Amino acid sequence: MLQRTSVVDHLRLNVASFSSTVEFGDISYYQAFSRALAVQRERKTFFGNEGPFDYPIFSEPIPIPPITENINIMYHQTKPIIKVKTLDITAVSASSLLQVGSTRHIFAETRIKHIRQLENHSEELQNKNIIPLEEIHSSPGTSINNRSQ
Repeated sequence: MLQRTSVVDHLRLNVASFSSTVEFGDISYYQAFSRALAVQRERKTFFGNEGPFDYPIFSEPIPIPPITENINIMYHQTKPIIKVKTLDITAVSASSLLQVGSTRHIFAETRIKHIRQLENHSEELQNKNIIPLEEIHSSPGTSINNRSQ
């Protein structure tokens, strides 16, 4: 692997969150994993039990396509240094990598289940990601996670 020095004169980064990394220099292996439930409700109601990740999106295997062609790379470094004057980044999030350098192997995975809960709008309830709030309120102990996709 390349051995270089990474120099950054100025970095402004507002947010690095949810399994994200800021890396200066070369690394051999990077792995990040993030999963989230994004629940949006018309009425701000919190039950405290919106947590289990039992939706199929969180357990389905991710197919990794094989590399079928030969890859030939030739490097010629006159100066083994990466020099960056300014980086101005708003955010890195959800298993992302902000790097000045090189990485040999990267595996980054983010799985997010978006759920919208609306106030009994029957025409919008055709989407199976929408559960009316009235239905949740009518049976105590029912959580959004007890529903199948």
